Amino acid sequence: PGDLAAWRVDPFAGEVQDGVLYGRGAVDMKGAIGAFVAATARFLAEHRPAGSISCLITGDEEGPAVNGTRKLLAWLKERGTRLDACVVGEPTNPTRLGEMIKIGRRGSLTGSLTVHGVQGHAAYPERAENPIPRLLAMLRALSAEPLDPGSAYFQPSELVITSIDVGNRASNVIPSEARATFNVRFNDRHSASSLEARLRRLLNTGGGRYDLRIEVSGEAFVTEPGPFSELLESLIERELGVTPELSTTGGTSDARFIKDVCPVVEFGLVGATIHQVDERVDLADLEG
Repeated sequence: PGDLAAWRVDPFAGEVQDGVLYGRGAVDMKGAIGAFVAATARFLAEHRPAGSISCLITGDEEGPAVNGTRKLLAWLKERGTRLDACVVGEPTNPTRLGEMIKIGRRGSLTGSLTVHGVQGHAAYPERAENPIPRLLAMLRALSAEPLDPGSAYFQPSELVITSIDVGNRASNVIPSEARATFNVRFNDRHSASSLEARLRRLLNTGGGRYDLRIEVSGEAFVTEPGPFSELLESLIERELGVTPELSTTGGTSDARFIKDVCPVVEFGLVGATIHQVDERVDLADLEG
């Protein structure tokens, strides 16, 4: 929650003030869960569906994602249960309810790079092997050229350097190693394996000893526009008077697992305050 004193309410109690619900998770994404449950109850009070409606609520999406959705999908497969379609309640709208549906997501790859050298005295650099210049040259090689120009449904892939560190407390000592971390949000022109191969080719041009550890949280995917997205579009236009944009921007969600078993789209609340102090949602948006 951050600084509890900065909140106008107890972030874990939830409180309505002037038609606005405040609390941690009000938008991301307990609000969407509440809307799903309420909508399902109203629907079942008036209709008998031909199939079933299921709500999956998991806390593992923000973590390593080894449990939660992945385990549930494996369990469904073992039982021979088939999913026809899925809506994920991520907060997809930038400023106004109804303006954006996510039909896909970029993949995410994190690289941890360690460049090895030989420690020594800064007054005698010829007796050492400074890893810092090599690390900087490697990072320049990784980020010098655009990864791609984008694709039909995706913006260009991006490599962002997020950390550079040598852990050196002395100003007259050449360190034995230098480390950097970078993240790549990649589109459907790449897979994690093809991207890793490209990164290693670029790093190998720098020579010298290095280690690269790769972690992948999800591959890029897209649910091609069709009957499912068109149905959601028509409902949004009817209920909210807004024509939504079909987008693949943003981070990742559990849709990266669900897309392997059925068509999946994401639609939720306005995400302007997610993970912030005083996270909040208009009650009118929840009702909408």
